[in-house]
Amino acid sequence: MKARKISKVVVPKPGRGGSRDAIVEAAERLFLERGFGSVSMDELAEAAGVARRTLYNQFASKEEIFREMLLRLSRQLEDAFPPGIETEGEVEDVLRVIAGVILKLHKNREYLGFLRMVVADSRQFPWIAEEFAAVMDPQTERLTRYLAHLTSLGILDCRNPLLAAHQFMGALNEFSLWPWMMGRESLPVPAEDVVEETIRMFLQHYRRPRSKGARS
Repeated sequence: MKARKISKVVVPKPGRGGSRDAIVEAAERLFLERGFGSVSMDELAEAAGVARRTLYNQFASKEEIFREMLLRLSRQLEDAFPPGIETEGEVEDVLRVIAGVILKLHKNREYLGFLRMVVADSRQFPWIAEEFAAVMDPQTERLTRYLAHLTSLGILDCRNPLLAAHQFMGALNEFSLWPWMMGRESLPVPAEDVVEETIRMFLQHYRRPRSKGARS
Protein backbone atom coordinates (compact mmCIF):
# COMPACT_ATOMS: atom_id res chain seq x y z
CA MET A 1 0.00 0.00 0.00
CA LYS A 2 1.43 3.31 -1.05
CA ALA A 3 1.90 5.66 1.88
CA ARG A 4 0.09 8.95 1.72
CA LYS A 5 2.19 12.01 1.66
CA ILE A 6 1.21 14.22 4.54
CA SER A 7 1.58 17.85 3.75
CA LYS A 8 3.11 20.02 6.41
CA VAL A 9 0.62 22.33 8.04
CA VAL A 10 2.08 25.72 8.68
CA VAL A 11 0.47 27.55 11.55
CA PRO A 12 0.80 31.25 10.94
CA LYS A 13 2.33 33.28 13.71
CA PRO A 14 -0.04 35.81 15.20
CA GLY A 15 0.78 39.10 13.61
CA ARG A 16 1.54 41.89 16.00
CA GLY A 17 1.31 44.56 13.33
CA GLY A 18 0.40 47.88 14.87
CA SER A 19 -0.47 46.39 18.23
CA ARG A 20 -0.07 48.92 21.00
CA ASP A 21 0.60 46.04 23.38
CA ALA A 22 3.58 44.85 21.34
CA ILE A 23 5.03 48.35 21.24
CA VAL A 24 4.56 48.96 24.95
CA GLU A 25 6.04 45.57 25.81
CA ALA A 26 9.09 46.32 23.67
CA ALA A 27 9.42 49.75 25.30
CA GLU A 28 9.23 48.25 28.78
CA ARG A 29 11.98 45.80 27.91
CA LEU A 30 14.32 48.32 26.29
CA PHE A 31 13.66 51.17 28.72
CA LEU A 32 14.37 48.91 31.69
CA GLU A 33 17.49 47.46 30.11
CA ARG A 34 19.06 50.65 28.79
CA GLY A 35 17.18 53.64 30.13
CA PHE A 36 14.64 55.94 28.54
CA GLY A 37 17.14 58.30 26.95
CA SER A 38 19.22 55.58 25.30
CA VAL A 39 16.42 54.06 23.20
CA SER A 40 15.39 55.47 19.82
CA MET A 41 12.02 55.17 18.13
CA ASP A 42 13.65 53.13 15.35
CA GLU A 43 14.92 50.64 17.92
CA LEU A 44 11.47 50.44 19.47
CA ALA A 45 9.91 49.70 16.09
CA GLU A 46 12.43 46.96 15.41
CA ALA A 47 12.00 45.38 18.87
CA ALA A 48 8.20 45.46 18.52
CA GLY A 49 8.33 43.97 15.03
CA VAL A 50 6.47 46.87 13.42
CA ALA A 51 7.26 49.35 10.69
CA ARG A 52 8.40 52.81 11.74
CA ARG A 53 5.29 54.33 10.18
CA THR A 54 3.10 51.92 12.13
CA LEU A 55 4.86 52.89 15.35
CA TYR A 56 4.19 56.57 14.74
CA ASN A 57 0.56 55.82 13.90
CA GLN A 58 0.22 54.40 17.41
CA PHE A 59 2.47 56.75 19.37
CA ALA A 60 3.78 60.16 18.42
CA SER A 61 6.84 59.97 20.68
CA LYS A 62 8.71 58.02 23.34
CA GLU A 63 7.10 60.26 25.91
CA GLU A 64 3.67 59.10 24.82
CA ILE A 65 4.74 55.46 25.11
CA PHE A 66 6.06 56.12 28.62
CA ARG A 67 2.74 57.68 29.59
CA GLU A 68 0.96 54.58 28.30
CA MET A 69 3.19 52.51 30.58
CA LEU A 70 2.22 54.75 33.50
CA LEU A 71 -1.45 54.37 32.65
CA ARG A 72 -1.14 50.59 32.77
CA LEU A 73 0.67 50.79 36.11
CA SER A 74 -2.14 52.96 37.45
CA ARG A 75 -4.70 50.33 36.41
CA GLN A 76 -2.68 47.63 38.17
CA LEU A 77 -2.69 49.67 41.36
CA GLU A 78 -6.43 50.22 41.14
CA ASP A 79 -7.01 46.49 40.68
CA ALA A 80 -4.79 45.64 43.65
CA PHE A 81 -6.26 48.31 45.91
CA PRO A 82 -9.92 48.70 44.86
CA PRO A 83 -12.02 51.65 46.08
CA GLY A 84 -13.93 51.13 49.30
CA ILE A 85 -11.50 48.71 50.88
CA GLU A 86 -10.82 51.24 53.64
CA THR A 87 -14.33 50.73 55.03
CA GLU A 88 -13.96 46.98 55.52
CA GLY A 89 -13.00 45.62 58.93
CA GLU A 90 -11.09 46.97 61.89
CA VAL A 91 -8.07 49.19 61.46
CA GLU A 92 -5.73 46.20 61.84
CA ASP A 93 -7.52 44.41 59.01
CA VAL A 94 -7.37 47.37 56.64
CA LEU A 95 -3.69 48.06 57.39
CA ARG A 96 -2.97 44.38 56.81
CA VAL A 97 -4.56 44.56 53.36
CA ILE A 98 -2.68 47.75 52.50
CA ALA A 99 0.61 46.23 53.67
CA GLY A 100 -0.05 43.12 51.61
CA VAL A 101 -0.65 45.22 48.49
CA ILE A 102 2.60 47.12 49.04
CA LEU A 103 4.72 44.01 49.55
CA LYS A 104 3.10 42.30 46.56
CA LEU A 105 4.05 45.30 44.45
CA HIS A 106 7.64 44.92 45.65
CA LYS A 107 7.68 41.39 44.23
CA ASN A 108 6.68 42.66 40.79
CA ARG A 109 9.97 42.79 38.88
CA GLU A 110 8.46 44.95 36.15
CA TYR A 111 7.40 47.56 38.71
CA LEU A 112 10.77 47.48 40.45
CA GLY A 113 12.61 47.82 37.16
CA PHE A 114 10.31 50.66 36.20
CA LEU A 115 11.06 52.41 39.50
CA ARG A 116 14.80 51.97 39.01
CA MET A 117 14.50 53.47 35.52
CA VAL A 118 12.59 56.46 36.91
CA VAL A 119 15.31 57.05 39.51
CA ALA A 120 18.08 56.74 36.92
CA ASP A 121 16.50 58.90 34.20
CA SER A 122 14.69 61.57 36.22
CA ARG A 123 17.79 63.76 36.52
CA GLN A 124 17.98 64.10 32.75
CA PHE A 125 14.21 64.00 32.27
CA PRO A 126 12.56 65.61 35.36
CA TRP A 127 9.08 65.16 33.88
CA ILE A 128 9.48 61.38 34.28
CA ALA A 129 9.63 61.67 38.06
CA GLU A 130 6.76 64.15 38.10
CA GLU A 131 4.46 61.92 36.06
CA PHE A 132 5.44 58.82 38.01
CA ALA A 133 4.59 60.66 41.23
CA ALA A 134 1.23 61.67 39.75
CA VAL A 135 0.38 57.97 39.49
CA MET A 136 1.73 56.93 42.89
CA ASP A 137 0.66 59.91 45.00
CA PRO A 138 -3.11 59.18 44.89
CA GLN A 139 -2.47 55.86 46.68
CA THR A 140 -0.58 57.66 49.44
CA GLU A 141 -3.36 60.23 49.61
CA ARG A 142 -5.90 57.44 50.13
CA LEU A 143 -3.98 56.11 53.11
CA THR A 144 -3.57 59.67 54.44
CA ARG A 145 -7.32 60.32 54.20
CA TYR A 146 -8.04 57.00 55.89
CA LEU A 147 -5.76 57.81 58.83
CA ALA A 148 -7.26 61.31 59.06
CA HIS A 149 -10.75 59.80 59.10
CA LEU A 150 -9.87 57.40 61.91
CA THR A 151 -8.35 60.30 63.82
CA SER A 152 -11.59 62.28 63.47
CA LEU A 153 -13.47 59.26 64.87
CA GLY A 154 -11.16 59.11 67.88
CA ILE A 155 -9.73 55.70 66.92
CA LEU A 156 -6.28 57.01 66.04
CA ASP A 157 -4.35 60.08 67.08
CA CYS A 158 -2.42 61.13 63.97
CA ARG A 159 -1.53 64.77 64.36
CA ASN A 160 -0.03 64.64 60.88
CA PRO A 161 -1.77 61.92 58.85
CA LEU A 162 0.55 62.44 55.86
CA LEU A 163 3.59 61.85 58.03
CA ALA A 164 1.96 58.78 59.57
CA ALA A 165 1.15 57.36 56.13
CA HIS A 166 4.76 57.71 55.00
CA GLN A 167 6.00 56.18 58.24
CA PHE A 168 3.82 53.12 57.68
CA MET A 169 4.89 52.70 54.07
CA GLY A 170 8.52 53.45 54.92
CA ALA A 171 8.73 50.56 57.37
CA LEU A 172 7.57 48.21 54.61
CA ASN A 173 9.83 49.77 51.97
CA GLU A 174 12.84 49.25 54.21
CA PHE A 175 12.18 45.51 54.25
CA SER A 176 12.09 44.75 50.53
CA LEU A 177 12.09 47.81 48.27
CA TRP A 178 15.28 49.61 49.23
CA PRO A 179 17.44 46.47 49.53
CA TRP A 180 16.42 45.59 45.97
CA MET A 181 17.14 49.10 44.74
CA MET A 182 20.65 48.74 46.19
CA GLY A 183 21.13 45.36 44.52
CA ARG A 184 20.76 43.38 47.73
CA GLU A 185 18.37 40.70 48.89
CA SER A 186 15.37 41.44 51.09
CA LEU A 187 15.87 41.14 54.82
CA PRO A 188 15.77 37.48 55.97
CA VAL A 189 12.46 37.95 57.75
CA PRO A 190 9.13 36.37 56.73
CA ALA A 191 6.83 38.88 55.06
CA GLU A 192 4.02 37.96 57.47
CA ASP A 193 6.21 38.97 60.42
CA VAL A 194 7.11 42.24 58.74
CA VAL A 195 3.44 43.08 58.21
CA GLU A 196 2.30 42.15 61.71
CA GLU A 197 5.17 43.90 63.50
CA THR A 198 4.80 47.00 61.36
CA ILE A 199 1.09 47.21 62.22
CA ARG A 200 1.81 46.53 65.89
CA MET A 201 4.47 49.24 66.08
CA PHE A 202 2.30 51.70 64.15
CA LEU A 203 -0.77 51.22 66.34
CA GLN A 204 1.22 51.28 69.56
CA HIS A 205 2.19 54.81 68.66
CA TYR A 206 -0.96 56.09 66.95
CA ARG A 207 -3.89 54.26 68.49
CA ARG A 208 -5.78 56.55 70.85
CA PRO A 209 -5.90 55.09 74.36
CA ARG A 210 -9.36 54.09 75.49
CA SER A 211 -10.79 56.04 78.37
CA LYS A 212 -11.04 54.22 81.68
CA GLY A 213 -14.80 54.33 81.55
CA ALA A 214 -15.00 52.76 78.08
CA ARG A 215 -16.39 49.29 77.83
CA SER A 216 -13.96 46.63 76.58
